[in-house]
Amino acid sequence: MIQKAMKSSVFVDTILQMDQPGAKQNIAVSQGIHLVLDKKFFPGNDAMMIPETSDGRVLFIVPWHNKLLMGTTDTPVKNISLEPVALETEIQFVLQTANKYLTVTPTRKDVLSVFAGLRPLAAAQDGAGDTKEISRSHKILVSPSALFSIIGGKWTTYRKMGEDMMDKVEKELKWEHVLSTTASLHIHGYTIESDQADPLYYYGNDETFIKRIIDETGNDWISEKLQINKAQAIWAIQHEMARTVEDFLSRRTRALLLDARESIRAAPLVARVMAKEMNKDESWVNDQIEFFKSVAKNYVLEN
Repeated sequence: MIQKAMKSSVFVDTILQMDQPGAKQNIAVSQGIHLVLDKKFFPGNDAMMIPETSDGRVLFIVPWHNKLLMGTTDTPVKNISLEPVALETEIQFVLQTANKYLTVTPTRKDVLSVFAGLRPLAAAQDGAGDTKEISRSHKILVSPSALFSIIGGKWTTYRKMGEDMMDKVEKELKWEHVLSTTASLHIHGYTIESDQADPLYYYGNDETFIKRIIDETGNDWISEKLQINKAQAIWAIQHEMARTVEDFLSRRTRALLLDARESIRAAPLVARVMAKEMNKDESWVNDQIEFFKSVAKNYVLEN
């Protein structure tokens, strides 16, 4: 028998229905949003937690890549999308709550980027309760076809989730138990010290290699405002499997999340660097630019 495993996602119930038609709903989907502001609204390196907001949650204001990250919300959603969009009510909630605590109060025009994400929460057995009351812990399901699924959980517990899944597989399939070695395993790029004043600090010990590319190709900026260098795009293609402009600006860097308008301005530069590195033609460049703009427009908060 071939065993299968699936991690948690907002589409997990769709896959479970394919495996076992008529299976009950296992997750409740909740949307959360973040707004990004200039650091001037809350200078320093400390974070702020605002307890007991009007919706019974907490709100965070956290320094992030020399910007401020504000959030989040907890909005139950029925329509699941690959590109969730922040609701106006969520935007107003975050701004209005933050404005009660910041000396200089931000307005819509001060928001550099707004983005939304979906949480695949393990649904309550009786289907009752608001999403903010649902535990963020994970559960492991095993279907009659030996499909192992893990639902719920969060990024910060990914190693525990992986360990629990392997323990479950061993138990169900009667494999010999092997102790997990990930508890003290360093992630790629691990370094003891980092200088957060250096725009490349988040690469960890890969920073040396990117600086070598800068020495070889020149110190050319894709975005001087966001401190993103051409060498980072080359590195992303060669070592991080980046294959689209959106790959690079959304995930290999956080340009789209940090400043949506600046990322749109930088997209043509990124497309041309990537096209040269991957031997793509002008049609590819134009398609990449247009696709990125179509995605990025939802991150721009209109006044």
